[in-house]
Amino acid sequence: MTKQIMVGGVPVGGGAPVSIQSMCNTFTHDVDATVQQIDRLAAAGCDIVRVAVPDMAAAKAIGKIKERISIPLVADIHFDYRLALEAIAAGADKVRINPGNIGGEDRVKAVANACADRGIPIRIGVNGGSLEKPLLAKYGKVCPEALVESAFGHIALLNKYDFDNICVSLKSSNVPIAMEAYRMMHERSHYPLHLGVTEAGTYTMGTIKSAIGIGGLLAQGIGDTFRVTLTADPADEIVVAKQILKAIGLRKDGPELIACPTCGRTRIDLIPLAQEVEKRLEGCTKPITVAVMGCAVNGPGEASAADCGIAGGNGEGLLFQHGKVLKKVPQEVLVDELMKLIDEL
Repeated sequence: MTKQIMVGGVPVGGGAPVSIQSMCNTFTHDVDATVQQIDRLAAAGCDIVRVAVPDMAAAKAIGKIKERISIPLVADIHFDYRLALEAIAAGADKVRINPGNIGGEDRVKAVANACADRGIPIRIGVNGGSLEKPLLAKYGKVCPEALVESAFGHIALLNKYDFDNICVSLKSSNVPIAMEAYRMMHERSHYPLHLGVTEAGTYTMGTIKSAIGIGGLLAQGIGDTFRVTLTADPADEIVVAKQILKAIGLRKDGPELIACPTCGRTRIDLIPLAQEVEKRLEGCTKPITVAVMGCAVNGPGEASAADCGIAGGNGEGLLFQHGKVLKKVPQEVLVDELMKLIDEL
């Protein structure tokens, strides 16, 4: 089990529930726009949010943003240690830095001491796209061993100044490299791991890469917090993240929809039917499994583990609960009858 750190009021590691993160794409100095986006992310299920701090105006905005939001705020810092110090003073709940790119050791010490004084953690953010030149020369390419060695180098630098309130990410846009790096780090250290496949891409490809990389690691018990990175609305990242957690059984905080892929036995227009059920379940918070099956012959049996569901026939369908058929229903009111049943559960 990894050690536990606290990001604001959210525990990370040490057996705590896996937390979902995202990052704003607003200009951080635009406090109103940033707060509005964070509120949307929090409503969608985001546990921890990060903002870019590219300049002093952004760093100074941290305190104003924190006053108006309900989830912990992480400051993302590159190159200029003074931005980290300002963000920490302004009330950031965590700082994400690469200790190797913020200047000399005296500057690393200053950031470590400031975080220690405020009791906030540092995320060491190792990235395949910004590995140190000596490591690239040593290994000849970006590889899991190089990512892990980089992480331990940064850990040693912070430990030198008696700072160990750390979590680690080892991100790569290459899924197998990222997965192997996280697996190696999990075996060799006790630090909580922030999972991610960086630059994963647009909604479809990014979802696939994240489901494989992040979901595959979580299914093995590796990882304590994560961000799905998508070239999309940040709120979409939260939707995908929750789906990943549900798919591997780590969260049960709302309905799970299962649906058959259709085949030659299907006598109902199942695809739009499943999409309608999915949409109408968006506001449901019950931890139930709902099935939409295309065959009235064996649909209820195949989906017997579902709490409730419908199975299509020719112009009508079956409404069932735990595999037991309740009644036949005309196709045009099939979804309405399903939602009534869900309301009664």
